[in-house]
Amino acid sequence: MVMRTLVYNEGVPTMRVFQLEGGWSADHLVIAERPMPEPGPGQIVLRMRAASLNYRDTVVIQRGYGSQTGQLPLVPVSDGVGEVVALGAGVSRVQIGDRVCPMFSPNWIGGRPTAARLGATLGGPLNGVMQEYMLIDAEGVALAPPHLSDVEAATLPCAALTAWSALVTEGKIEPGDRVLIQGTGGVSLFALQFAKMLGAFTIVTSSSSEKLERARALGADATLSYRETPEWGRSVRDIAGGDGVDHIVEVGGQQTLPQSLRAIRPGGTISMIGVLSGPSMEARLGLIVTRQVRLQGITVGSRDSFEAMARAISQHQLRPVVDRVFTFEELPQALTYLVSGAHFGKVCITHG
Repeated sequence: MVMRTLVYNEGVPTMRVFQLEGGWSADHLVIAERPMPEPGPGQIVLRMRAASLNYRDTVVIQRGYGSQTGQLPLVPVSDGVGEVVALGAGVSRVQIGDRVCPMFSPNWIGGRPTAARLGATLGGPLNGVMQEYMLIDAEGVALAPPHLSDVEAATLPCAALTAWSALVTEGKIEPGDRVLIQGTGGVSLFALQFAKMLGAFTIVTSSSSEKLERARALGADATLSYRETPEWGRSVRDIAGGDGVDHIVEVGGQQTLPQSLRAIRPGGTISMIGVLSGPSMEARLGLIVTRQVRLQGITVGSRDSFEAMARAISQHQLRPVVDRVFTFEELPQALTYLVSGAHFGKVCITHG
């Protein structure tokens, strides 16, 4: 890791940031200095307290979204929490000292997604949260639930809101619904917690017996090892009573979708969230048509949805599952750990 000090006019206050410069890979992550931000009208400055990692962050570092990834130098990582330390003219939504989460899509306040709302996202193409102080429009943040620690609150903007959008905003699950959740990463464990909170019957899949045991401790009603049962679609249908599950949180993509189509009931919904096993799709499309299956893409959600989710989290005193916490300087090690797949829950960073 390189510490690169940029030279500014004498007397200009600076802050540390992690940024990609000179190329697209983890080898090009450096700690640099930038001028301290000052808020303009409608803007605020946050002193960042913590961040959390998502699989998307590893894709951004490899420029995996092409030209939509952004331009160098780029401050990576989408999810974080910070304290409001400065207000621009006309700001009334938040006050000095408030603890807030910057929204993944800061222009998506409410309503349906549009190209403009989905195109401007933190951590690429917009600068992300790996900076000591962050300038952002006041409309692009929301209050963090007060009972959560900084590290816990930092996990909410992407992982939690994605799970909430899949099951609540779009999925509209009800008590007694049968929900299949793939894996035990951040989104998956939030999906498990939300599904149980809403009274659903939950089935969790994983290749690790230890992780499945921990999922049962979190409330999973049934678990299934896809390593022991590669053709798990039929097994899921049997667990769900023969007809199939009502909703699937699909994070695998290429290798898992064919089994999901066997596990879903007629008229059920598959929320497509991730493509961890590959971006292509080779599946029997006739199963989608003849059984009237809904294949729903999910890209995080709006600020309005985040605020509804935060109220539910506060009401039920729900606590995110945090696997491991790294320091600000340990961002490269944290990314390596995330890619290893050893984590159960969220991988987080404190800004110190």
